[in-house]
Amino acid sequence: MSKEQQDEVRDFWNRVASDWDQQVGDAGDNNRRLNSDPVLWQFAADVNGLKVLDAGCGTGYLARQLHQKGATVTGVDLSERMIAIARSKSNTIDYQVDSCTRLQGLADSSFDLLIANYVLMDVPDLEGTISAFHRVLKPGGAAVLVFSHPCFSQGDAEVKPGNSGGVSYHWDFNYFETCRRVDPPWGHFKSDFIWFHRPLSYYWKVFRETGFEVTDFDEPHISPERYQLAADAQMLRNSRTRPYSVAFRLVKRIG
Repeated sequence: MSKEQQDEVRDFWNRVASDWDQQVGDAGDNNRRLNSDPVLWQFAADVNGLKVLDAGCGTGYLARQLHQKGATVTGVDLSERMIAIARSKSNTIDYQVDSCTRLQGLADSSFDLLIANYVLMDVPDLEGTISAFHRVLKPGGAAVLVFSHPCFSQGDAEVKPGNSGGVSYHWDFNYFETCRRVDPPWGHFKSDFIWFHRPLSYYWKVFRETGFEVTDFDEPHISPERYQLAADAQMLRNSRTRPYSVAFRLVKRIG
């Protein structure tokens, strides 16, 4: 990863930090609450008493929830502005400005559990990031990784007219090649979104080659017992039918 790439990513997230805090709040945005957070908590299991790293913690909504569930939490983010907002919301969590690609402020084999929630598609150096995750986890420790579905980019989605709820996905690039991407602003955001595309198979290979065992995988979508949480019929339809993300549970091999 070049210094220019890291500076670009840091500057972007510093620029949108306040908007991002508005987006996720204390409970997460609609996609997290309805679709991916239930899978995240299933993969994380009981965190009470565990030492947990929230890697790419943003403004800290997940770190605060982990703390409330009894974990000892460290939150790390590249963006100084994100960390400043996170610290303003809680003085009981150890927040640090650091790059997920290095985690240079954290000791080897020091965490029971690591969670990276919608982070991996935003890092320029996936191999360095997964190596850093592997280094700071204890042998037998788990990593829960949720990130935007690389096969179905929402920025490349075209919603069909009418009330059918149909959507089509297209690529104006080679899906099998890694590349830097820019999506136009969405919702209340005013800045283009910078992210990095990699095919799904690329992620699997990096996880395994780094020394992780993949122990679970899912494509989160709303479960029937949560249907009532959708604000309207369109949100429910989207959460039932659209593949917004993927979720992995990895374990650091012992020995």
